[in-house]
Amino acid sequence: MRDGTLCLLIRGNPPEQLLLGLKKQGFGAGKWGGFGGKIETGETIAGAAVRELQEETGVKVCEENLQLMGHLTFVFPAKPAWNQVVYVFVAARWHGDPVESAEMKPAWFAINDIPYEQMWQDGVHWLPRILTGDRIRARFIFKEDNETVDEVEITAWH
Repeated sequence: MRDGTLCLLIRGNPPEQLLLGLKKQGFGAGKWGGFGGKIETGETIAGAAVRELQEETGVKVCEENLQLMGHLTFVFPAKPAWNQVVYVFVAARWHGDPVESAEMKPAWFAINDIPYEQMWQDGVHWLPRILTGDRIRARFIFKEDNETVDEVEITAWH
């Protein structure tokens, strides 16, 4: 199972807006989501989150401004190569304005207007909890179609 990162930029305290990206190619194309990807050899998890955010949006965030809020395990029994553990970071401070990249088209959404119906199905389960400040561990098992969530487990992460 590979490790990955996801970085969410928020505006407001409590959060009023969330930056999401429309995936233009590759895994998850056509879906809205956070920014992130694989951890490269020799990279820390936070370092990977910083690099991926900058590659996908042009935005620079310092590691000390990242809050580790989620440990998500995704299991795809019909496609085990997709199995992964994703570390979710939230940042409220960064430098620069998000710009479109070859991979992602960023857009700000009001917290009460997040396009869950155009995201991976797991998002509706964990994202609201993280946005309210919960630090969580979650496990999602997908059905044979690799789209539908079959099982969900979410617990507090201390």
